[in-house]
Amino acid sequence: MVLGSGKSQHLELTAGELEAMLSKDEALVVDVREPNEFAEGHIPGALNMPLSNFDPSALPHPQGKTLVLNCQGGKRSGMALDKCGIAQKAVDTHLAGGFGAWQSAGLPVER
Repeated sequence: MVLGSGKSQHLELTAGELEAMLSKDEALVVDVREPNEFAEGHIPGALNMPLSNFDPSALPHPQGKTLVLNCQGGKRSGMALDKCGIAQKAVDTHLAGGFGAWQSAGLPVER
């Protein structure tokens, strides 16, 4: 699903879609929640880059994978995507419903 937020458009993946991509090594997840939230649980293999000091130029090179941002519910990852758009960084995908949707789907959590 594509949703607009501000001037940019964001592609949203469901938790199931993201899980399928991760199982095929097709996605790299960047969690924009704060470190204390990330430490309480996150998508396995996710990297933590908190929105409070988010710098699109510091995003890792996805090495041919889709870079997917996530937060707790979807709002902060959308804000991070807006920052990527302003910085002209080609990142437009995030997890619909965030980590909450991932947990609700009963998917694996790393601590």
